[in-house]
Amino acid sequence: MPEISLLAAFLAGLLGGAHCVGMCGGIVAAMSFQNAGRQPIGIHLGYSLGRIVSYGLAGAIAGLIGSAAFLSDRLYPVQQGLFVLAQVMLILLGLYLAGLNQLVRRLEDAGAGIWRRLQPLLGRLLPVRGPFQAVAAGALWGWLPCGLVYSVLVLALSSGSPWSGGLLLLAFGLGTLPNLMLMGWAAESLRAFTRQVWVKRVAGLLVAAMGVWGLLAMTP
Repeated sequence: MPEISLLAAFLAGLLGGAHCVGMCGGIVAAMSFQNAGRQPIGIHLGYSLGRIVSYGLAGAIAGLIGSAAFLSDRLYPVQQGLFVLAQVMLILLGLYLAGLNQLVRRLEDAGAGIWRRLQPLLGRLLPVRGPFQAVAAGALWGWLPCGLVYSVLVLALSSGSPWSGGLLLLAFGLGTLPNLMLMGWAAESLRAFTRQVWVKRVAGLLVAAMGVWGLLAMTP
């Protein structure tokens, strides 16, 4: 799998921080400000570990489904179609990160049904009192409907293997860590930097350019 896809997935997680905080802010508050508002770092690490593991599992499943198209030369048109879809999604994702397009957010409706079933389970785990419980809560949190996650899942679908698909979503998950876990001035400084218009434009257009480059590479 090209390293460029891993970079794009990481940037999507890192630069989608404002989106992530908006989507997950309520859950973060519910899980982090219990018991007089203080929890040990192990609990926070447990949340993130569970969430990222869920991302990786979803990516592996998408990669496994997509890999069927790579088992036979007869399915070459399907392979090509998946690749084109992935590059188009990469372009849309880049435009979203640059603040120039909002189509990615419409994907969030796709997972609403699953989340309605999982949300009560998450509620039963609160308040979290130990690291293992935190990992379980984070694993459920990872299935919250998110347009950014679904965009990267499309890339995983075209990756050709469960391993590659899982790696893509793990890279995305690692990119989300600074915005959703780090505390103090460093996180605030990073968020302030990534929210600057020029940073969003440059990084988002870079991700979109990766998709354009992928489409151009298909031409003989």
